[in-house]
Amino acid sequence: MIATFDAIATGTDIQRRIWVKTSRDEPLARFTTMRVGGPADLFATAHNAHELRALVRFARTRQIPHLILGRGSDVVIADAGVRGLVIQVRAEGSRVDGERYTAEAGVQMARAATETQRAGLTGLEFGLAIPGTVGGAVWANAGAHEADVAGVLESARVLAADGSESIVAAVDLGFAYRESRFKQRGDETSDVVIDATFRLEPADSDVIKERLDDIRRWRQAHQPLGLPSAGSVFRNPEGDSAGRLIDETGLKGTRIGGAVVSEKHANFIVNDQKGTAADVRRLAESVRETVLARSGVSLAYEIEFVGDWRDETTSGDDR
Repeated sequence: MIATFDAIATGTDIQRRIWVKTSRDEPLARFTTMRVGGPADLFATAHNAHELRALVRFARTRQIPHLILGRGSDVVIADAGVRGLVIQVRAEGSRVDGERYTAEAGVQMARAATETQRAGLTGLEFGLAIPGTVGGAVWANAGAHEADVAGVLESARVLAADGSESIVAAVDLGFAYRESRFKQRGDETSDVVIDATFRLEPADSDVIKERLDDIRRWRQAHQPLGLPSAGSVFRNPEGDSAGRLIDETGLKGTRIGGAVVSEKHANFIVNDQKGTAADVRRLAESVRETVLARSGVSLAYEIEFVGDWRDETTSGDDR
């Protein structure tokens, strides 16, 4: 626990000033797709953009350590949990305006894909394969099936470190493969995505639906969808596939504790026996070291290790 952080007083202040319910020592495993992670010192859910703005500004003006959590699909939270305040984003407003689709940060990408399909707009079909939210997808420039956020995003409404809010064009967001200026900054003063506007193209909704069905079938055939995971563990090296490199080492089925390299897709680690965050991280590091030793390729993580890892043998972010 951070000495200067009083969870009781802070929680009371949030409830009194922002009218958002808080909880102390909230277990975080159930808020992540890997189903691991210890408690948050203090936890609050933003149900709309107004609450998200208010909670972030509250934390920043008081210099309270805070972590913004979407659906928890690309993170592994430490067994010791997260110090300070965890803000869960459940702001889920969306609208279609002509060929533009605007969604708040908490809208799930799969929902964005189906909503735009029903509106006869194409471009976000890849979102069906992204298990996270719009905010997280913009933050990471998420992508799948040879498409990514950068290819269809027009702009994002962002909350800056100084508390100001502005609409920033996609070309100014520093997008690269699985990168953005949000992710590059990486600290608690980074801009926060409030909502995002995508510029799409009209198309026959039935044709778009066929594309979504193809993506569903591909995922069911190639990914371990029925088991807890954080999605792809490593980024694909340029011109190659992380899954192929891992598969070539014969690591499928390798296990540490409750975590195992998926037999279905080598770039997935699944938590099939109630494993711990430490199990997942040790296994990921072992895979990374083995691939480096056998192929000379140093795989970069796509997932994020967050929380208090100070007591683990492998050091990590203390966020």
